Amino acid sequence: MEKTDTTNLLYISYYWPPSGGPGVQRGLKFCKYLPEFGVQPTVLTVDEAQASYPVLDPTFLKEVPQGLEVHRTATTEPFEYYKKLTGKNEIPFSGFANQKGKDTVVDKVFKFVRGNLFIPDARVGWNKHALKKAEELMEKGIYKAILTTSPPHSTQLIGLKLKKQHHLPWIADLRDPWTNIHYYDQLQHTALAKRLDEKYERQVLEQADAIIVTSEDTKRLFLNKPVRIDAAKIHVIPNGYDEDDFIYPSEPPRDELLITYTGTITENYNIDVFLKALAHMMSVHSEVNYKLRFVGQVSEGVKKRIEKAGVLGITEFIPYVPHEQAIRYLMQSTVLLLAIADVDTVYANVPGKLFEYLASNKPIICLGPVHSDTDRIIDECGAGRLFHYTAYDLMVDHLTQLSKAWLLNPNQDLPYINHARYSRRALTAELAEVVKRLAMRK
Repeated sequence: MEKTDTTNLLYISYYWPPSGGPGVQRGLKFCKYLPEFGVQPTVLTVDEAQASYPVLDPTFLKEVPQGLEVHRTATTEPFEYYKKLTGKNEIPFSGFANQKGKDTVVDKVFKFVRGNLFIPDARVGWNKHALKKAEELMEKGIYKAILTTSPPHSTQLIGLKLKKQHHLPWIADLRDPWTNIHYYDQLQHTALAKRLDEKYERQVLEQADAIIVTSEDTKRLFLNKPVRIDAAKIHVIPNGYDEDDFIYPSEPPRDELLITYTGTITENYNIDVFLKALAHMMSVHSEVNYKLRFVGQVSEGVKKRIEKAGVLGITEFIPYVPHEQAIRYLMQSTVLLLAIADVDTVYANVPGKLFEYLASNKPIICLGPVHSDTDRIIDECGAGRLFHYTAYDLMVDHLTQLSKAWLLNPNQDLPYINHARYSRRALTAELAEVVKRLAMRK
């Protein structure tokens, strides 16, 4: 029997296992822990056989809570045509990180079509199927609130319509900025398409009963837009780490100072100062065996920068791996490298991987904007240091001190990091409070 004090939530997300990536983890972990706090989610997602997932991670399937109700629907999307036209087997990554070299004519045409005929995004074809299934679920009359999570931001339009039709409290979880995302200009929007996209964004921000964002800077970004919203309805619930994922022992190598970066990285992630400083360290500290490892999608432009800096010979590239394997790579590292996209909206970007870096207890070297949310979190947790994109001398000094310490002890794990508030369980408790408070007002 279901508890009478349980709040039933319809959780709508395009990305769900077996899809991979950080967006999947956020929803999966929320749904894992919500029942502990009196909220029972029902998931509405896309049929994995028809979905356009950039990456797959079947290991996430075993993390789906037993008994969780998951409904999948068909979808209608243009990516199969993209594959046929370009001869590529991969769906474009966020920021087009898997694009090799300059745009071909077909690439340019696809980006223009994507930016102007599919608004807000190319997965908007899922909406009609999702709405049909949502209407069926609504007939049960058990749901007290709706949550839509994005990207893809087209998912928010599902919440917008359900809100109008059923007058249920609606929570819009925006994991990334919308019209300010760092690769937005690559989509070649016409003025008309951009106005329509901005209109959708404004409607979601104004009409959602609550908005969830992942950083204080994203909250400020949305509040600075020409929208009519109360700042109190925007709640900051960052990404986090799941303690259950960190079951592997720390095993930093003893014969090399291994610096690891996990996840996608494109030219917008400016790590040139770090690469230049690392090349310098190789020339003056031959007694240290440096190694740089990238685990995940690395754009061709970044690889060229690595080669130009003169550190290609010590660099290892490992393609996308399942999440649990990525955690192993973290635990087998000496130091972790993090980078924030060097774009106008950079302050709003707190990478999800930051929190798993924290949970690993490894020192973090981060390239990004000083005084940003990422800088604050790293500092408050005592987890390492953030450097501005131009801070070459500071980077050299930091790597020098790190190298000297490594020669004395190859294990540079931090003795204590104050990161408990970023556990997935603690963050889900915050979401549950938002859901239950809105449901009570209904």
